[in-house]
Amino acid sequence: MTTQSQKSAPFLFFITCAVCLFMFIPVIISVMAGLVNNYRTGLKSGLTLRWIEEVWSVYGSTVSASVILALVCVICTLLLGVPCAYALARSRSRFARVFEEILTLPVAVPGLATALALILTYGEINLLRQSFGFILIGHVLFTLPFMVRTVSSAFQRPDLLAIEEAARTLGASFTQRFLGVLVPAVFPAILAGMLMVFTLSIGEFNLTWMLHTPMTRTLPVGLADSYASMRIEVGSAYTLIFILVILPILWLLQGVANWVQKRYGN
Repeated sequence: MTTQSQKSAPFLFFITCAVCLFMFIPVIISVMAGLVNNYRTGLKSGLTLRWIEEVWSVYGSTVSASVILALVCVICTLLLGVPCAYALARSRSRFARVFEEILTLPVAVPGLATALALILTYGEINLLRQSFGFILIGHVLFTLPFMVRTVSSAFQRPDLLAIEEAARTLGASFTQRFLGVLVPAVFPAILAGMLMVFTLSIGEFNLTWMLHTPMTRTLPVGLADSYASMRIEVGSAYTLIFILVILPILWLLQGVANWVQKRYGN
């Protein structure tokens, strides 16, 4: 067994490298296209930052808007999803199972259909329609199932049932049990849900494209606009900005999640 594993190791390493190259080469080419004067000529045309400067001057506001929108979405799904996950984990009624399936509909239904439903229902409220709050509602609907499912699975652990019952017999109120015992116990799962929600929200396009207005563009919408209406160098520069903004945030959140998992995970 050991000999076969050692012999197959170079082959597996080759396959892994091939897959990585297949995935990353398009990204590298796209990024490089935003750093040259002319994409068709390539590096011979010389390197430049003018495309990045042009993108930032036109779409710079979408960076902060998308990050803030994703963070607010995380907060909303946290406040709504954690109590909902607990209720679903403890409930034995058929209605709870039906509600859980209904909750996942925005994931199964195309984002365009969900956005159209929101527009038909709330689109006539001009103050809401022209604000980022309208996009936030769509993002919460889309990402809430991921938070609920992740945290609900953690709440269903048998050891938590015993700990909760022990806290109840010692006279702890529901608030004390929930905030003081259960939430800290499932905090790694909550943090994983937060990371998932942030990632999905900041990169969501289909639903956002239908809900946005010229004054409420996000990073993915601006990226689509730049590719559709400008030179490919501008769209590629936008891609580079997107990567430079998102990757450090994701690395930071993933590092915090790993630290919490090592320190508090069971």
